[in-house]
Amino acid sequence: MTAKALELSRVNSGYGEAMVVHDLDLDLASGEILAVLGKNGVGKSTLLKTVMGFLPTRGGGSIRLHGEEVTGQAPHQIARRGVAYAPQERALFTDISVVDNLRLGLRDERGFEEKLERACRHFPFLLERRGQPAGTLSGGEQKMLLMARALLPRPRLMLIDEISEGLQPSVIQRLADVLRAERDGSGTTILLVEQNVRFALSVADRYAVLKRGEIVNRGAVGSPEAERSIHEHLSV
Repeated sequence: MTAKALELSRVNSGYGEAMVVHDLDLDLASGEILAVLGKNGVGKSTLLKTVMGFLPTRGGGSIRLHGEEVTGQAPHQIARRGVAYAPQERALFTDISVVDNLRLGLRDERGFEEKLERACRHFPFLLERRGQPAGTLSGGEQKMLLMARALLPRPRLMLIDEISEGLQPSVIQRLADVLRAERDGSGTTILLVEQNVRFALSVADRYAVLKRGEIVNRGAVGSPEAERSIHEHLSV
């Protein structure tokens, strides 16, 4: 049997004395997009930070990448296993250029220009403005720069946190197209956390609803009851 791209079993994590994620079980097959939906403060970002190694698991639990145990590993070790993370906050160095921000997505310069062209094929304006300070880009352009940086090393798994937040519909549509293209063309596995239900369902294969750090609903996006069920859980 082929190992799952990502498997979480009874994972707990949080901040200080506060537990945010509780006994969470989750898995993704290779080449799948899973959308984790929920309101603010339910543990979506905490989940991604735990997978990426920024937060430790508590009281046991297991995180496996492609069949290998990675619980307790540091973020740089997780990244070396082919995991890219696009955080909710605009984690850019605003005073340096677009291209130098993109360079931070790689461990070294080998094949940089080729990788740059591939990562920016969805966002050609980044190549045209490669020398421009990243902080002078619009909010939507900065989100696209974050996405391009995550794509640069050709990750096996992408963790994407609220990428659509605050963006105009045309930019959201472009990001949806990019995510589908990466799944279909490169077989990239994507764990997407979102509040934008319509956007999430337009790209995902499956969904899970998170409430108070626990998954309370999950299913296939193609189900005729999926959107109604999600909104019912998010409304209470």
